Amino acid sequence: MNVTSRALLGALGGLGGTLVLTVFRKALAAVGAVGTTAPEQVIERIEELGFLENSSPGVRRMLVILAHITYGAGTGAALGLLRRERGGAGEEAAVGSALGILAWGAGWASWLPLTGVHLPPWKQRTVKVLLPVSDHAVFGAAWGLVYRFLRADRV
Repeated sequence: MNVTSRALLGALGGLGGTLVLTVFRKALAAVGAVGTTAPEQVIERIEELGFLENSSPGVRRMLVILAHITYGAGTGAALGLLRRERGGAGEEAAVGSALGILAWGAGWASWLPLTGVHLPPWKQRTVKVLLPVSDHAVFGAAWGLVYRFLRADRV
């Protein structure tokens, strides 16, 4: 499969992973286990910098959704570029989960702290730092299964 196809199918897998992650987060929110998401934190930071002055709550909500979808599709495309092999459903869910955790480490240890969105995980003093790890593992597993389904050359 060529690079463009892997990136495109990866992005579609990322959209599927984002949908599954959204359901997962809603379930966690129902039991009070979650606070704000990374896309919400990014939009909050943009507000702090004064780029969204006079924006309505509806515009803010739309930007959060757009950030969530964009991050999911972009991460999915990157994972598609990384995932050259193919395997059965269990293997793809496991590899996807590992790649999702890799994406967490890349974002939460670099660009999110550098942009002032939040502290890096090693400076946070709460067990809630583990929540994004599980989020990315769930996202990655769903991505792996969707990506496998979409690939014509799946085993």
